[in-house]
Amino acid sequence: MKEPTLLPVSVPSVLVNANTGIAVGMASSICPFNLNEICRVTQELIKDNDYDVGEIIKAPDFIGGGQIVYNPVEMYQIIHEGKGSVRVRARYHYDKSNNCIDVTEIPPTTTAEAIIEKMIEKFKGGSLKEISDVRDETDKKGLKITIDLKRGVDPDKLMLKLYKTTPLEDTFSCNFNVLIGGMPRVLGVKDLLLEWIAFRTECVRRRVYFELSKGKERLHLLEGLQKILLDIDKAIAIIRNTDEEKEVVTNLMIGFGIDEVQAEFVAEIKLRHLNREYILKHTKDIEALQDAIRDMEDILSHPSRVKKIIIKELDGVSKKYGKDRRSEIVYQVELEELNEEPTVSDEPVHLFVSKQGYFKKISPQSLRMSGEQKVKDGDEIAASWDTTNDMELLFFSDRRQVYKAKVDDFEFTKASALGEFVPSKLGMDEGESYFDTVVTKKYTGWVLFFFENGKVAKVDLASYDTKTNRKKLIKAYSDKSPLVAVRHIEEDRDFVLVSSAGRHLLFNSGAVAAKTTKDTQGVAVMTLKKGQRLMTVRDHRPGEFAKPYRYRTKTLPSLGALLSEEDSAEQLKLE
Repeated sequence: MKEPTLLPVSVPSVLVNANTGIAVGMASSICPFNLNEICRVTQELIKDNDYDVGEIIKAPDFIGGGQIVYNPVEMYQIIHEGKGSVRVRARYHYDKSNNCIDVTEIPPTTTAEAIIEKMIEKFKGGSLKEISDVRDETDKKGLKITIDLKRGVDPDKLMLKLYKTTPLEDTFSCNFNVLIGGMPRVLGVKDLLLEWIAFRTECVRRRVYFELSKGKERLHLLEGLQKILLDIDKAIAIIRNTDEEKEVVTNLMIGFGIDEVQAEFVAEIKLRHLNREYILKHTKDIEALQDAIRDMEDILSHPSRVKKIIIKELDGVSKKYGKDRRSEIVYQVELEELNEEPTVSDEPVHLFVSKQGYFKKISPQSLRMSGEQKVKDGDEIAASWDTTNDMELLFFSDRRQVYKAKVDDFEFTKASALGEFVPSKLGMDEGESYFDTVVTKKYTGWVLFFFENGKVAKVDLASYDTKTNRKKLIKAYSDKSPLVAVRHIEEDRDFVLVSSAGRHLLFNSGAVAAKTTKDTQGVAVMTLKKGQRLMTVRDHRPGEFAKPYRYRTKTLPSLGALLSEEDSAEQLKLE
């Protein structure tokens, strides 16, 4: 038996099935293309060797599907030069009812296990807080990776992040290194198909030639059998009257004028078959066989007929086995990049910050089961907020700097813990201390800065919003006088300013014009005598003063007023 060097395939399977391998000193990596597209483009190349294969073949088509990120330059190199790389993304759909992402198609270069393992690694590292669980739900219906999301997470933005940080997007490197006539060559799709067409042409010619030879042999035998039809009794008499077996063939050759091959064929016929019906049945197809032989000879003498056979066979394969594309082509050269901070959940949280700068993020469930807030000796809770996990934080320091962070940057803790020390967490300068916090999301409203010299600066909070991910802003407020208090307001309201002389001033923030310059000196609001300074600032509480007009003034700056007896008693009661 002989083993064939190549199998006479009727379709360019080298471009339909993914082929990767490494030999001695060389490697090959051929991406798969769609069977229908390969058959169509091969048919066009048979008709015209100069046909542009890019008209039909736009990109590879992987059996596992996915999305192909179309890059014209890279795709041209792959199709026309046989080298390059193609980016493949997983495909998914969002299950709104269960708030989860189902990944159903992944790149061919990875596995579900590798993807899940990478996600778990990212989650443990703290860079993938948007998910609550990930699991492999692959079954008989097909591949399925389920990613459970936390509340408020945008699934599309999360997938952009996962594409960038996990194997859900991977690159398939192409190197169409094939053996042509025993020599390795790197060819593009067109050149590979032209080589296959030449190979397939020879296959068809050899097949036709083989069938022609067999047909002629069969015709030759049938023509000998036909001569026996003229006198069956004579043939029987010759065989019966021959003395030796070895002379039977010779006597038949002489008696009917046939050659040795025909005579041998007749001699081997069983006695039961030496009847008119058997002979007529086997000789009636002589004319059809003669027509077939003439047709095969015509095929061998006309190359155009060989081409038509190849085209017809390609069409048959395409109709029988062809399927629609599985890999979706994304026709965007530059897809949306993940330039923004990762999307985080909007779950409710409770925030607490102490005067010394210890910050706590506590879930509502944990807070309900907690007791008193723990703080260091000499420290106390300065502010608290009931907000959501997707808010941003502005931490003002005592050195005119503001540090930006997200609530999500802080881990959940309990009331019994001290919390995270803000100066250490945000990397404040040596000797720099925490001063106050602003919680925001859309950077609306204003920030009020109250200074010891009695001035108040009103700065648009939008001035602290930055397009880039800057974490530290300098010159966050004026340095002309020490800072007493920072307040974030969405609308103007009343504050009570108290000087070191004990004077109180009821002041409405609407009296100060807003500025966009962060380090503006502000407007003089409280008049202070030599040696005096603004001591404290607090929100005005309705009913706090018996006669509020005593402490309010029509013009600024103002000295304010000393507390009346009834107000002094009320203040003691409130304290």
